[in-house]
Amino acid sequence: MRIMTQNVAAQKRTVATSAKKEGLSVQDLILVAVLIAAGAVLKLTVSSFLSFAGMKPNFMIAMYCLAIILTRPKVYQSVAIGLLVGLVSQLPMLNATPLVNIASEMLGALACGLLVTALAKVAADNRGFQDIVAPVIITFLSTIVSGYTFAMIVGVAVAHLEPLAVFGVYAVMVLGTATMNAVLAAILTPVLRAVLKR
Repeated sequence: MRIMTQNVAAQKRTVATSAKKEGLSVQDLILVAVLIAAGAVLKLTVSSFLSFAGMKPNFMIAMYCLAIILTRPKVYQSVAIGLLVGLVSQLPMLNATPLVNIASEMLGALACGLLVTALAKVAADNRGFQDIVAPVIITFLSTIVSGYTFAMIVGVAVAHLEPLAVFGVYAVMVLGTATMNAVLAAILTPVLRAVLKR
């Protein structure tokens, strides 16, 4: 009886794994939507209170990184999540630079998806790495990619400023934001994993 129960459980895991490989499930899509919405709300409400010397967490980036880390979509699906975040960021209250966020968030999400895939084998064998170290690395580097892409586009788009000058101004701010986002990921990833398991 026990062997039959174990076989049934193993078959269920196999089916779930094969279904997962086909793409994001409905539950995954709901989680992505909830996290993006939460990121928008937090950016509008809490973000300014956590500002320090021009640096503050970017909840939109942190939340889409969490969504990608938790759902492990295919790389092209990660880019689609970045596009969605970029489009949401076009709301006037969330963005003072129209269209720039679309490119920066797509590249940030692409970096996030690639890093999740690259670190998946290491994370699978080490629970501590999976819950804390990997999310910190992934979120930090994805924020760097998004932030510096944003800085370079703004520098090129604004004719009277040198791109490198703008990049220099943003350099420290982006590093600070990336650090804050990484801390958020380290705190929230194990919590959200525990909630999802329940």
